[in-house]
Amino acid sequence: MASSHKITLVLMFCLLALGRAEYLKYKDPKQPVSVRVKDLLSRMTLAEKIGQMTQIERVNATADALAKYFIGSVLSGGGSVPGDQASAQEWASMVTEMQKGALSTRLGIPMIYGIDAVHGHNNAYKATIFPHNVGLGATRDPDLVKRIGAATALEVRATGIPYAFAPCIAVCRDPRWGRCYESYSEDPKVVQSMTSLISGLQGDVPANDVGRPYVAGSKNVAACAKHYVGDGGTFMGINENNTIINTHGLLSIHMPPYYNSIIRGVSTVMVSYSSWNGVKMHANHFLITDFLKNKLKFRGFVISDWQGIDRITSPPHANYSYSIEAGIGAGIDMIMVPYGYIEFINDLTTQVQNKVIPMSRIDDAVYRILRVKFTMGLFENPYPDSSLAGELGKQEHRDLAREAVRKSLVLLKNGKSSYSPLLPLPKKAGKILVAGSHADNLGNQCGGWTITWQGESGNNLTAGTTILEGIKATIDPSTQVVYSESPDSTVLGDKYDYAVVVVGEPPYAETQGDNLNLTIPAPGPSVIQSVCKVTKCVVVLVSGRPLVVEPYLSDMDAFVAAWLPGTEGKGVADVLFGDYGFTGKLGRTWFKSVDQLPMNVGDAHYDPLFPFGFGLTTKGTK
Repeated sequence: MASSHKITLVLMFCLLALGRAEYLKYKDPKQPVSVRVKDLLSRMTLAEKIGQMTQIERVNATADALAKYFIGSVLSGGGSVPGDQASAQEWASMVTEMQKGALSTRLGIPMIYGIDAVHGHNNAYKATIFPHNVGLGATRDPDLVKRIGAATALEVRATGIPYAFAPCIAVCRDPRWGRCYESYSEDPKVVQSMTSLISGLQGDVPANDVGRPYVAGSKNVAACAKHYVGDGGTFMGINENNTIINTHGLLSIHMPPYYNSIIRGVSTVMVSYSSWNGVKMHANHFLITDFLKNKLKFRGFVISDWQGIDRITSPPHANYSYSIEAGIGAGIDMIMVPYGYIEFINDLTTQVQNKVIPMSRIDDAVYRILRVKFTMGLFENPYPDSSLAGELGKQEHRDLAREAVRKSLVLLKNGKSSYSPLLPLPKKAGKILVAGSHADNLGNQCGGWTITWQGESGNNLTAGTTILEGIKATIDPSTQVVYSESPDSTVLGDKYDYAVVVVGEPPYAETQGDNLNLTIPAPGPSVIQSVCKVTKCVVVLVSGRPLVVEPYLSDMDAFVAAWLPGTEGKGVADVLFGDYGFTGKLGRTWFKSVDQLPMNVGDAHYDPLFPFGFGLTTKGTK
């Protein structure tokens, strides 16, 4: 009897000891985040740490690769999708398979999946596409932008993704820059106000937590303020180029939106490809470590841009071990190495082993990455929530996008004289003409970063409503609509009550959008001139920035800047026909000629066609 009692006691002690061994502080959600991070960090090998610092492209991210290299993060580049027209469920099951690989490792650290959701969840088929930032800046409505952030977060989570590379808080100082439409304004104060998008994406920071990375829960996503810093100030607007400005200029023009982003608890900051006075931002220790981390007390993680460290050298990747040393030495925590991640992991491992990069730098990076993962609840909820699938492209979000379109339109001219306004247009008319390359083209009105990286012209891209469809749905059924993309003499020989001419830029993104002449692409100008000669006309310009319009302005009866409105073209018709009034104000100076550029509000020689803040108003009936 005694011996069996002893055996029971020994067994009990063994079980207790096992139980005690099994208690891992980092797995206990009741523990404070700092305790969990320190506990996990203390258990990690160098390979596990370097894996956390590595972000790879979806195409390489098999469950095996994630497990073998302890990969901490995966991304979709622009247009990188699990399949053509993939459903929310297909996205989520792809993320689930990858996450299984990450969680199968010894410590079970979940990976974080990131995607460019820059005007809605723009890579996903049938997602709501909101106006690009240039249009949102014209609304001067931070609450609207916050609601757009919350809706975008739900659509991103619908596909199982917890991290969005948004917002772009560039202060675009030169519209020749191909990313100018990703900037809310040339005025840092307007951009600062629009950091409300972060609070929409992530949720509102609790009062006592201001400045710490914060994600409210599984219906929110981690946000990313980008591109740090000065990306909107490059010479002649050349993408990824050199921003030549003194410290005071950098801190007063390009830095202010980062102060607000940090106060709002932004989880991550992405470094810019550009340089400041000749020094690549990806290698700038002063701005990344001394200023952002130490002075501004940013506590989230700093992420590189796509192959960003490769581009520290010219040509890119010419001296990769130097790029790694310079980029990580500067303070970048997570490196976006979409394809060559094994080379990166091997080189970085060697540098740490040879004490080229100190272990303290690695620990700082991993501490920050883990802090974000714990804060956002990724350890408790690593997998997609299938109940959110219905959020993708849902009607309430489309209604919100339509509201954003209405509020973003800027009325720049209304009538040949102020006594004879053309807008709002009468819904009941005999016959009207709708013309131009952008009147019935969903891809053109969405712009770049839509389904594919560069965007695409045409109506087969995704679900939405063109401006022409919006017009037809708004006017009186008795009004006859003649639509012609480029009307010939036969069409122009007819009699019309009025015409709506919709022209603009084709879709583009990044360097492909750099443009030194900023003219309206042909045949836009000739369509404006031929149509406006024969009937009263309103010209609606669909573009990512102001373009040269002065030569044609006298031909137009009315002129509307519609920016890149996204999928909800009815929002344009809502305002043209007077259901709602025009309220938008220019977030950018409208130049007369490109010879004036760069020209921004407050400049000594300020001689615009339309000044910053300009916008005529009309009254709406609703």
